[in-house]
Amino acid sequence: MMQFSIMPFIDYYTVLGLDKNASEADIKKAYRKLARKMHPDLNPTDKNAQSKFQSINEANEVLSDPVKRKKYDRFGKDWEHGEAFEQQRKEQQQRSTSSSFDNDGGADFSSFFESMFGSNQSRGNMPREGQDLHATMQLGLKDIMESRKETITVNGKQIRVTIPAGIANDQVLKLKGFGAKGINGGADGDLIINFDIKGIPGFERKGNDLYCQASIGLYKAVLGGDTTIDTLNGKVKMKIRAGTQNGERIRLKGKGIPAYKREKEMGDLYVSFQVNIPQNLSPEQILLFEQLMQMD
Repeated sequence: MMQFSIMPFIDYYTVLGLDKNASEADIKKAYRKLARKMHPDLNPTDKNAQSKFQSINEANEVLSDPVKRKKYDRFGKDWEHGEAFEQQRKEQQQRSTSSSFDNDGGADFSSFFESMFGSNQSRGNMPREGQDLHATMQLGLKDIMESRKETITVNGKQIRVTIPAGIANDQVLKLKGFGAKGINGGADGDLIINFDIKGIPGFERKGNDLYCQASIGLYKAVLGGDTTIDTLNGKVKMKIRAGTQNGERIRLKGKGIPAYKREKEMGDLYVSFQVNIPQNLSPEQILLFEQLMQMD
C-alpha cells in the first residue's frame, strides 16, 4: 500500500542529495535510489518514512522537469508564480514606472507577490491547486502479460488502478484529480505512478519483443528434432531443423509482450540456439567422429 501526504516547501536539491549542477541522469538516479530506500512499505517502523518519501517525490517532480526546474532555480519558493512574475515585470518595464527592479534586472519577489496577490492573509484565501503526488510501482514481466487492477491508498482513500498489459519500464500513468486536495476551491492535484518493470533471468525485452537462448545437443543440431522451451506464456514445443548452427536464431510469432493498450497485438519471441559440444567422449564415440571427419 502507498500512503501520501502534503508537504511544505523544501529544498529539493538537498532532499535528493544533489547540487544545482546535477544532470538529468544524476536526478533520475538519485530519485530512484532514494524512492526505493525510503518507501513506507519498506520502513514500517520509521514514523517519518511517509513524509520523507513524499519529499523525495515532490523534489523529483520539479527537478526532473526542465521547465519547472528552471523556474525553481530562479524564483525559489515562488517558482509556481514565475510566469505571472515575468508578465508583471514586462508590463512594469514598458510603463517605466516600476521601482522594484534593480540595474541587473533583478526584483524583490516578496514585494511583487504581495502587490499581485495582496497581503499574506488575502493570499491565503485564494484558490490553489493541490500538489501532484508520485508513487513507484514495481511489477515483473509476467505481471504485464495481461491487464490487471491494483488497489493503492492515497491520503486514506483507496483507489482502484487499471494497469494496461504491456506497460513499459519507467512509463508513467497519471490519475487526474487523485493527488493532494486543492485549497479554497482549487483543483485537486494528480497522482502520477512511475512503473519499475523487473526483468526475468534468461529473457531480454526490446519493445514488445523478447529474446532468449536455448541449449540443444550436437546430435539434435546435426540431425534435427524437437525441443521444449519456456516462454512467459508457458512451455512451447518447437522443431529443430537439421543442420542448425550455433547462435542461429528463430522467431516464435506472438510469444512476446502484449502491445500497450492493444492486448490482442503481441510481440514476438526470438530464440537463439546454443549448441552443446559433447565432452569426455568414449573411445567408440571418438572413432565414429574420426570416421565422419574422413568422410567430409
